[in-house]
Amino acid sequence: MKQSIVDKYIKGIGITFVISMLFSCGNSNKELNDFLANKNLPIRVGENIHDIHQDSGFVNYKMETPLLYDYENRKEHPYYEFPKGITITSYRKGGDSTKITGNYAISFQKTGVAEIRGNVVVNNYKENSILKTSQLYWDQKEDLFYSDKKFVLYRDKDTIIATGFESKGDLSKLETRNNTGSFNLNNKE
Repeated sequence: MKQSIVDKYIKGIGITFVISMLFSCGNSNKELNDFLANKNLPIRVGENIHDIHQDSGFVNYKMETPLLYDYENRKEHPYYEFPKGITITSYRKGGDSTKITGNYAISFQKTGVAEIRGNVVVNNYKENSILKTSQLYWDQKEDLFYSDKKFVLYRDKDTIIATGFESKGDLSKLETRNNTGSFNLNNKE
């Protein structure tokens, strides 16, 4: 069945009108953010993210993730979610670096606390130490790691197996609970 030119013209006007109505709604960013927050939808989605943060020319950290959801629109607890994993390498002056990897992460903006789950590995290259656990909390403001889960910490002279720990972000000043494994005790402090 052939459409007349008038039918095509009317149809075109109708489509143009609908599209105009969709894009001319005077929704502000706040209204859009509220709508997305109510539907528990992220405000932004990023794929294959490679972020480098530096201060005064010094690289503080590098972050890589295949998928990032930004829930910055949440009023009470804005957060970033990394459902396909994350790798963060932090750099300290003096050449020390720590690399954190995990299968999933969520980072809360107001508190500065991140939870990393699933095959969590923390490497301190300068101290040649590796921590492995299923879950890790990272207080980014205080530069602390802590967990109540079982972990294994491999160091040059010992291996610590325990359930629960707290340490600095470079795995120093380690406090553990429920310990097993081999220890090299040093009373320098």
